[in-house]
Formats: sequence, C-alpha cells, structure tokens
Amino acid sequence: MAVIRTYTAYYQMDGGEIPAFIARIDDDQARPGIVLIQEWWGIEPHIKDLAQKLAVEGFVVAVPDLYHGQVATEPDDATKLMMALDVERAIYEIQSTINGLKNMQGVEPKKVGIMGFCMGGMLTFKVVERSHDLAVAISFYGVMHEPTYESVANVQAPVMAFFGALDNYTPPEYIQRIYDTYTNAGKDYQQYVYQNAGHAFLNPTHGAGVEEAARDAWPKAVDFLKTNLMQN
Repeated sequence: MAVIRTYTAYYQMDGGEIPAFIARIDDDQARPGIVLIQEWWGIEPHIKDLAQKLAVEGFVVAVPDLYHGQVATEPDDATKLMMALDVERAIYEIQSTINGLKNMQGVEPKKVGIMGFCMGGMLTFKVVERSHDLAVAISFYGVMHEPTYESVANVQAPVMAFFGALDNYTPPEYIQRIYDTYTNAGKDYQQYVYQNAGHAFLNPTHGAGVEEAARDAWPKAVDFLKTNLMQN
C-alpha cells in the first residue's frame, strides 16, 4: 500500500499567495498533477479524502483553499461563503494553483488536470474554458454555469461531467444545454446522468449518498484522468 504524504503548499500570485492542501505518494517519482476544487463547504474531510484517493492512483493533487481557512458545516453557512466568493478571484487562484503545480518538483508539467465538485464543478467548467494549461477536466454536479459557444470555443482539453437527474440544483434543461453547447461546438465532451441520484452523490456526509451512482462514476473519472494524464 502506497504511503501518502499530505501537507500545505503556498502558491504565489499577484497580491499574495493561495494555500493548497497537497496529497501525493511519498516518493521521488515525477507524476501528473490534478487541481481538485472544493464543494461549497470548503476543504472539509470529504474533499481531503478524495484528494488522497487520487494520490493513491498516482497523481499529485493540489486543493486550493478558496475560502482561506473557513469551512462550513451547515447549509446556511455554506451558502453565505459561496455567495461571498469572488468568482473571478477564485478563477485566478485556481490558475495560480495550476501554474504552481506545473512548476512543482515531482510533477510532470505538461500533465495537469482539474476536477471539481458542486461549486467546484462550476469553477472547473469556467477554468477549462479559459486555461490552455490543462490536459483534462472533470466536473461533478457543477452548478450555476451557462456555457456559450463563445466561452467553449477555446476549450482544448477533453471534458467529462457527471450529474444526478434528481438534483434540484441542476435541472434537466440545464444539463442538456451544457451537453448541446459542448457537443455542437465539436468539443471532446462526455456526460453521465444518474437517474436515481441527487446532488453531491459522492459525498457521504452532505450529499444524496447514492452508492450505485458513486460506484459507477468514480472509476469512470479515474480512468478518464489516467487516459489523458498517464498515457502517451
């Protein structure tokens, strides 16, 4: 069993720095990197657990702390934190994390992907539509994102997205619009919608806790990352 090392790194950016939770196998081998984006709760144990699961699979994972130390445990508090988030600032902090990860010792610089959940799933869409530094992107139940043909025109990375059909935050017409926009623009886009799943079905503490959807989605996501980050 691989030994996973975790610690906090600080990536420089104009006007300060962005702290990030790092998880990686404790060795000197160069590995592809993944920027993992939090749900609206902040960097809670579930997100750290996912980071470590990805580390076991052979990735160096960086989770930028977009709330800068704040973590919510109740929905009202999570709502306040998310509503107070400066989205453009968050995108800048995520890009700074991508840049920092690419320059980090032990990371293959041309092999960096992004994965996000809920609020982080929305930010994943926004970042992949702007950044040319990504080899792959995965969004889980991304909320409140309305891509346009103009916004997806420069997407270069393959994108995979997961939704729950019973998720009140992502109604069917919203999911369909994302699919249509990406596929009609000729992008490499795969989408899975689980009919019996609601929001955050991978999160056993705060989500719908649909084990069947989680058992199917997580291996698909890991395989997608490996295909795009560990092959060729």
